[in-house]
Amino acid sequence: MRHRIFGEDGDADLVFVMGWGNRWTHENVSWLIGKLTDAGYRVHAFELPTNIEDFKADWLEPIAEYVVDLESYQLLGHSAGALIAQALDGADNHVYLSPWWGYSEAYPDPLLDVVSKLPTTFPCLPIGEMDRAALGEKATDHQIATTPRWVSPAFVSETRRAQAELLTIDHDAVVFCSLRDPVISLAPIGERVPAEHVVLYDGGHELFSSVSRDHHIDTLLAALENGADAVEEDETSGEEPVPA
Repeated sequence: MRHRIFGEDGDADLVFVMGWGNRWTHENVSWLIGKLTDAGYRVHAFELPTNIEDFKADWLEPIAEYVVDLESYQLLGHSAGALIAQALDGADNHVYLSPWWGYSEAYPDPLLDVVSKLPTTFPCLPIGEMDRAALGEKATDHQIATTPRWVSPAFVSETRRAQAELLTIDHDAVVFCSLRDPVISLAPIGERVPAEHVVLYDGGHELFSSVSRDHHIDTLLAALENGADAVEEDETSGEEPVPA
């Protein structure tokens, strides 16, 4: 797992667990990290391995061991990063972007059941098209070209197990998501997070690749600083109930 610190002279620590396939060299990830460092954060960014055999050993434990040494920090997790982040301890505030707490309806359970049982760690399963319609209109050619296209049966098995073992979501957590997201299931969000703590944005899977990102960045920063208090009375955040 790759790790890098941005804004080392920042006033406060922020752990950013990026999504599967995200790289800090991707232009829109860099845009978000820049906003975080401009806000005064020392950003501890983690790039996830795109093929895993064990959720805890390959994804969770390296980050969990790292954050133990932070006196206090804010936590930001995107997609698969939010699946990891919900199991981390010690953060003051939790903000989740398009949390991958369940596979989307595009991947039906019977199909996932079958592929999960295949005894291989080789990435042989196509994930489908990850284009601007899926990611967001601001997704760049470089980002799309460098997004992985395959996962292994072991990856599917381990991520489904982690999703089935989701912990109780912190009561002050804030979720940003899109109703047009083709990657995640919205049901676990609706089941675990109060509707008033959910901010809907117009776009695909990535808020930072959405055309509406500038509209929501101040709310995101406020949520990192103040938790759910930042969005409960925000009339411009566009909250609506998330279907369960």
